[in-house]
Amino acid sequence: MTVWIFFECRYTKIGYAGNTEPQFIMPSCIAIRESAGVGDQAQRRLVKGVDDLDFFIGDEAIDKPNYATKWPIRHGMVEDWDLMEKFMEQIIFKYLRAEPEDHSFLMTEPPLNSPENREYLAEIMFETFNVPGLYIAVQAVLALAASWTSRQVGERTLTGIVIDSGDGVTHAIPVAEGYVIGSCIKHIPIAGRDITLFIQQLLREREVGIPPEQSMETAKAIKVKNWKGTGSPRWTTLKYVDSFRYIVKEFTKYDTDPGKWIKQYKGINGISKSEFQIDVGYERFLGPEIFFHPEFANPDFMQPISDIVDEVIMNCPIDVRRPLYKNIVLSGGSTMFRDFGRRMQRDLKRSVDARLKLSEELSGGRIKPKPMEVQVVTHHMQRYAVWFGGSMLASTPEFLQVCHSKKDYDEYGPSICRHNPVFGIMS
Repeated sequence: MTVWIFFECRYTKIGYAGNTEPQFIMPSCIAIRESAGVGDQAQRRLVKGVDDLDFFIGDEAIDKPNYATKWPIRHGMVEDWDLMEKFMEQIIFKYLRAEPEDHSFLMTEPPLNSPENREYLAEIMFETFNVPGLYIAVQAVLALAASWTSRQVGERTLTGIVIDSGDGVTHAIPVAEGYVIGSCIKHIPIAGRDITLFIQQLLREREVGIPPEQSMETAKAIKVKNWKGTGSPRWTTLKYVDSFRYIVKEFTKYDTDPGKWIKQYKGINGISKSEFQIDVGYERFLGPEIFFHPEFANPDFMQPISDIVDEVIMNCPIDVRRPLYKNIVLSGGSTMFRDFGRRMQRDLKRSVDARLKLSEELSGGRIKPKPMEVQVVTHHMQRYAVWFGGSMLASTPEFLQVCHSKKDYDEYGPSICRHNPVFGIMS
């Protein structure tokens, strides 16, 4: 059986291949004991010996008294490999309760990960944990595989552009035949955390009943709460992206019939335990709207996400542009707002059609470009797209054929993990 581990900046998702959702989701942090060093600078050093085994990871590591909480992953890259090795030790033995010698491992890497980082990871897995097989997959490729569950996808392909947006960062990643076109990747400085902060700011300016220390939690709860269901968190119901031409129409709807559109959020004051209630109005559409009008939240960034996707595709080789426009895949919790995909598809289609019309006009009508098909793919596994894609592919017989084996590692060294073969079923 394959163990599947998905590392992110904020959270790590772990479990066994074949499951639709992760077995554990935990913060990617570790709490260690530290002692003051010698000298005026009061340097800190990690305690060695028996105390070296005294550490906690995940939720147990948050605000642990007398421990220092560290985050070994920053911006998707591992910065402290010693702490990362400890982190993986508890993941495997304490949480999964697995013997690493009996399982092949699938792990992920962020866009533009360096080959040296791949080698470090291979050394830890093969030498420290003695795993029989290891495959380090690109997150965007796994998200493309997860999109095969969508009814919008006819032919299974690994050519497409993945819009991966989580809590801290958003990337537009073009993939051609299973290989990332690294020179065309674009980083978008708008993600779930920015939406939460923007909602928090809007509420602070209008609502006075929110306890200051709970303003962030309240904003996040408003972002994810299911107003139409039983109250369990869900990403698709409260917030939605304005599907109309002008935002002013949305303001008019709320002003004309506030009873229909303005909702109430009830919370409990963590200190006094008294109940407070606030109105949730314009935040319902202004929150996710910052993807398309980022100047609302970030005055230094003005480019809508649809324009960035269009720019990424136009920077790619000309022979893959049509397949990329035809397969724009959404991945991550921050892409699950209602009508997000439809809004992006509409804006992209307008840009592409305008460009084709301009080409025809410049040629004097002699050249009639073939219409471009634009399709944004959404599916029910979107929130855990990378996880589900990896779980699905790692449970196939082909996975063991493309894994790097311990025998190859012993013979050639960690350099074998610099490049991964593409799954045979993907080609």
